[in-house]
Amino acid sequence: MAAELDAGPAGDAVLKVQDLQQFYGGSHILRGVSFEARLGEVTVVLGRNGVGKTTLLKSLMGVVPVREGSVRLAGAGVTRATPFDRVRAGMGYVPQGREIFGRLTVAENLKMGLASRPGGTPLPGELFEMFPVLKEMLQRRGGDLSDDQQQQLAIARARAPGPKLLLLDGPSEGIQPSIIKEIGRTIRRLAERRTMAIVLVEQYFDFAAELADQYLVMERGAVVMRGRGADMAADGVKARMSI
Repeated sequence: MAAELDAGPAGDAVLKVQDLQQFYGGSHILRGVSFEARLGEVTVVLGRNGVGKTTLLKSLMGVVPVREGSVRLAGAGVTRATPFDRVRAGMGYVPQGREIFGRLTVAENLKMGLASRPGGTPLPGELFEMFPVLKEMLQRRGGDLSDDQQQQLAIARARAPGPKLLLLDGPSEGIQPSIIKEIGRTIRRLAERRTMAIVLVEQYFDFAAELADQYLVMERGAVVMRGRGADMAADGVKARMSI
């Protein structure tokens, strides 16, 4: 494990983010973002396009280096760790656009999710309990799947190594309205197993409101509202997002 993964006490807060600052060139993209994501809960990050939601997830995953602030996973500091070491430490990431391997089979895509585990590690059987459609399509190429099937594949691939934290960037994007609810039910079932915390970036209020245990609303790179998911309507989150 990289030196950055210093040991520390765990607890219910799987992810602790403190005063995260991020810049692209001369643009200040993330401005002092702080929050916690807890075991068995879905933390939803909302906001319009361009407010820094995707940059936040990329910073948490180490895809872009953090300029200032700290990120702790299950009590261990991962602020300067590589993406690979973050995966080994227990992060899973489903990027915007899913980014599955279109020319690889479903089985090969899933095995890519185990790249951080010892060779020969089998795929968890529970993957096919959660995503039964994938079991029927193991030898089909990823690029031949429908959009919603690709989303299930991307989530299953990230889930394969058993992460403590799952980061999801826009899981409803490009999905037919009739299928979005099924994706939502899958995310809720993952949370209810209480084996991980989930951070979900989303733009659509209704989808987010059905899943959120806690919410954050971002504007111009900063968190401007936060609270419990059950209070989103009363807190006026939908109106704030339309401003």
